[in-house]
Amino acid sequence: MEINYKRLKWACYTSNVTMSVVACFSAVLFMTFHKLYGISYSLLGLLVLINFLTQLGIDLLLSFFPHKFNIEKSVKCIPVLATIGMLIYALWPMLSPNTAYIGLLIGTIIFSASGGFNEVLISPVIAAIPSDNPDREMSKLHSIYAWGVVGVVGVSTLFLKLFGNQNWQYLALLFVLLPISSIILFSGARVPKLATLESASGAGKLLKNPMLWFCVLAIFFGGAAEQVMQQWSSSYLEQALKLPKIWGDILGMALFAAFLGLGRTLYAKFGKNIGKILVLGAISASVCYVVAAVTNVAVVGLLTCAFTGFCVSMLWPGSLIVSAERITTGGVFIFAMMASGGDLGAAIGPQISGVVTDLVIASPTLNSLAQTLSLSPETLGMKAGILVGALFSLAAIPFMIIIGRKRNKT
Repeated sequence: MEINYKRLKWACYTSNVTMSVVACFSAVLFMTFHKLYGISYSLLGLLVLINFLTQLGIDLLLSFFPHKFNIEKSVKCIPVLATIGMLIYALWPMLSPNTAYIGLLIGTIIFSASGGFNEVLISPVIAAIPSDNPDREMSKLHSIYAWGVVGVVGVSTLFLKLFGNQNWQYLALLFVLLPISSIILFSGARVPKLATLESASGAGKLLKNPMLWFCVLAIFFGGAAEQVMQQWSSSYLEQALKLPKIWGDILGMALFAAFLGLGRTLYAKFGKNIGKILVLGAISASVCYVVAAVTNVAVVGLLTCAFTGFCVSMLWPGSLIVSAERITTGGVFIFAMMASGGDLGAAIGPQISGVVTDLVIASPTLNSLAQTLSLSPETLGMKAGILVGALFSLAAIPFMIIIGRKRNKT
């Protein structure tokens, strides 16, 4: 039994690393797609929006109709969907460059469906495995995702530097090996039975619990605060602060993810007082976003972009920990609702950032302001887009206070 659980854990870990690719690979290639295929920033942001809205749709299906799914088969199908989506994402632009965006969109939808199942089911699978400290096991699972982002960005940057941005499709094919490894591991693993609601009517009762909605709003704003910087830090450092792409990727997105992983790893090892950590994380993230947006000093912008990762590191998994402790019934439904809130925030945040960037660039009035500030319109647009992240982290603060206090009273 222990051997099966070890294999299952590794299957879950590799599945979460695949989700690192799903979440950030497009962001690494934003400027590449913009230059190779002429895709606008709004359409690039739309890829992120579609990614998380697709995940949101799966989250909602599993929220209200988990009894309609074979949970074990659904878990084992996660890497299969990821493999299919990533293959389409890589091969379509190679075969039809003129319709590259269509292929990127279809591939994104398919591997995002995999991400939806992953977010809802992998966390409760880990929670169902016997452990002396389930809070830390949950943080470890999410830290693996963050370290996966570091690996994805590092490998991507090195590959593109050596072989050129025009060969990005081969990099995508290389990453397909990750979900294939998950398929192999899941094939010989036993998935423990997860608690699910017996009917959709059971969800209605839980939806009347105000604590559920406080937790969902907390992870919504926390997810948005995390993803704005994760998705746009590389492009921001490259375009607004004039760092070369290789340094924008390595010292921007990868360093952000490293600090994200560090925060979750430290909690997995020493973690306690999650309520206080959530509040401090949201406050400090707000400060980092503002400094990153207003500074014209590349080193300061770089450091604040990176340290934002540490500040937001526990906003998502911490909200999950609180929700699991405060709402003890519902099983998969609770994880699905939390994933829905997080994915909605992660979808809306980067998309609004992209739209704001394009609006500022297109505005004659703001172009004049940019000239007054000795900035290019694109630089001012990027700064405005990054500042959107501060709004989400500020909005997260009251909800982190509420769920932290409620938790501490029990």
